[in-house]
Amino acid sequence: MKKISILIICLFSIQLSVAQDANPITTGVPFLMVAADARAAGMADQGVATSTDAFSQQWNPAKYAFSIDKQGFAVSYTPYLTGLVNDISLGQVNYFNKIDDRMAFAGSLRFFGFGDIELRQTDDPNEVPRIVSPNEFALDGSYSLKLGDRFSMAVAGRYIRSALRVATEETDASPASSFAVDVAAFYQSEEIAYDDFNGRWRAGWIWQNLGPKISYDDDELSSNFLPANMRIGAGFDFIFDEYNKVALNVEFAKLLVPTPQLPKDLDGDGEISSEERAQNRDEYRRISWTEGIFKSFGDAPGGFSEELKEFTYSVGSEYIYQDSFALRAGYFNESPLKGARKFFSLGAGFKYNVVKIDVSYLFSASKVRNPLENTLRFSLSFAFGDKYDEY
Repeated sequence: MKKISILIICLFSIQLSVAQDANPITTGVPFLMVAADARAAGMADQGVATSTDAFSQQWNPAKYAFSIDKQGFAVSYTPYLTGLVNDISLGQVNYFNKIDDRMAFAGSLRFFGFGDIELRQTDDPNEVPRIVSPNEFALDGSYSLKLGDRFSMAVAGRYIRSALRVATEETDASPASSFAVDVAAFYQSEEIAYDDFNGRWRAGWIWQNLGPKISYDDDELSSNFLPANMRIGAGFDFIFDEYNKVALNVEFAKLLVPTPQLPKDLDGDGEISSEERAQNRDEYRRISWTEGIFKSFGDAPGGFSEELKEFTYSVGSEYIYQDSFALRAGYFNESPLKGARKFFSLGAGFKYNVVKIDVSYLFSASKVRNPLENTLRFSLSFAFGDKYDEY
């Protein structure tokens, strides 16, 4: 039997528990930061500068302008917190259409379901429970355009809806909602001939989830920042022959959200009271989302050294044989001060004709258990229409 506490556990697991002396940054709707597709997950949650695929919407929609497929459709499924329950999951559906050699548009729907939760008024086992199904979703649309033969940019819009509130006699169950935009860029070089192999350089950058804070009421003190995020990455393809290719990628990311400040002893009595802590919390929540973006680059209490700790990094590799089989591996690192996520990932992909299947698996390398540990993630994608020239 599931209880409402499972929902609370899930929410905190998404944000990840850290040591008591840490200073993590928490946001609303953190499901937007979870890697929804198995290919990116197999390379340690990176995709801003990897080669184009149907799931580029989450990572860098500017990559769609370089797609060699006319159209693509993809679905993915990620079980969540499988050690606790079996009906919490993240699903995603993607579609893109490359209008011509320079332009493409895409859309996606990401849905995070918390399963069915039984609510009881008493401890009587014979009481008929009320069943609720909290959920969150995001609906995206993007447009990408080549500004040159080797460079593209994209803009994306996103509607976000979070229905986590449980109705009581005092409150209703109205969902919270907000909107956000992404701005992205992507570069891909021509195939370059080296002494023993050919190669191709790639680079990408994105500012994503830029938008107003999300709240279940009109009180700014109860609102939460969206997980605004900056990603920048680069990659290189080693093309040994027409059958064998190895891609190496590196990616850095940082939340564009202000860092919580340490409570201050305002009255000088040598102790920090609960009122002073509440005042510090309220001052933080009064920061607007636009102000928060600029503050995020220089407001860490520990100075520049702490600012650097707010960057995460990942490295990933992908071996592709004859464009029909792929093996992937990656490593992700986050400072113990900011979340302590550290994990290795493995993945594989299989392609037959227009159908592609990807799977991935995660191994935690931290004392903080990852909610996706020991979980298989699956993705399925289809390519349609004519092919464009990659060169």
